Amino acid sequence: MERRHLLRLLTAGLSIPLAPLQLAQAAQSSGRRLILVELSGANDGLNTVVPLRNDRYRDIRPSIALGSDDVFSLHGDMALNRRMRALMSAWNDGDMAVVQGLGYPDQNRSHFKSIALWENGGDGRQAGRNGWLTDDIESMGQSFDAHGISLDGGMGVFASSSGLWLSLTSLRQLKTLKDFQMNSTAASDSANPALALLMDRADTLDASMTRISKKIAAQPHYSTRLRFGNGDLSRQAALAARLIAADVDAPVLKLKISGFDTHEYQLGDHGRLLEDLAQALADLRTALRQSGHWDTTMIMTYSEFGRRATENRSSGTDHGTAAPHFLLGGSIRGGLYGEDPDLENLEDGDLRYTLDYRSLYDLILARWFGLNQNRFSNHAEDWLYALTA
Repeated sequence: MERRHLLRLLTAGLSIPLAPLQLAQAAQSSGRRLILVELSGANDGLNTVVPLRNDRYRDIRPSIALGSDDVFSLHGDMALNRRMRALMSAWNDGDMAVVQGLGYPDQNRSHFKSIALWENGGDGRQAGRNGWLTDDIESMGQSFDAHGISLDGGMGVFASSSGLWLSLTSLRQLKTLKDFQMNSTAASDSANPALALLMDRADTLDASMTRISKKIAAQPHYSTRLRFGNGDLSRQAALAARLIAADVDAPVLKLKISGFDTHEYQLGDHGRLLEDLAQALADLRTALRQSGHWDTTMIMTYSEFGRRATENRSSGTDHGTAAPHFLLGGSIRGGLYGEDPDLENLEDGDLRYTLDYRSLYDLILARWFGLNQNRFSNHAEDWLYALTA
């Protein structure tokens, strides 16, 4: 195996501690966790959280605007796409918040560059080097089974040169590395410290995976208790529920649902995606309530950007700017947060963002994990703090 290939393995999910981590006094034993849900492709906010009573909405979307029979009223002029009906119970119970107008300055409309900004906590010009929460979560200590686990395989939001951040691909990577270690004497060669370090990191990953596997094996009948849907996101949500019920100690889990790049014939595909999203999150809520972990869990959706306010000639929407996102959990104050979209004040057919998305990151780190002095403290919005109990 070439050294170049080994280094590629490291950057794809084998991020293991290189040095002792600093402890955060406020959050080390909080027991809280965050589940990130990526809406890959960029979700259309206006047909998700709908300004139903705004005549301008129908003017700029003559073929894809939703009607009163297509939505559930939330508050005032805003309504929720009816295909998300599975989440109305969470809304009615005060377990779901909608944060409107999220975006950032100098919006980048490239899928690749914009998702990197969201995942690394950058602005429209430059992304950060690490995942937006990795440094702060690592400051909580290293006694976890993992700092974070990606159940869709993507590791962009977990980019870090330290900490224990795992993905499902880590199992395959671990086998490759362990097989290499067994068939090579190079790992013990003091003249090859880079390879020795790599093998040490593989051993750390092996120990983490062993702990996690033992916890899951201790509850062999869990999968028969609850029924999840058949979609890919539902499968990820079911695995997340099982990891949490097994007391796998990881502050962050990451899921993903793809397909939101709706340039053509949007109505059918978008509705199906929202239905899959809502059902998976509703099932996950049910599972976590049954296992007693709902009050210590927060779910947050994110996406690279929103869609343009005006529809295109293919009955779809193109890459845009601001969009709403969802927070769910048993310890949040549900409701509608932020400004309703202003369709009379568009910028070249785009919504103007009214809340920097990094304010949401500060909310999670400061109010949820108790890390008041975090990377995004300068983006704090005090009024948004009312969202958490």
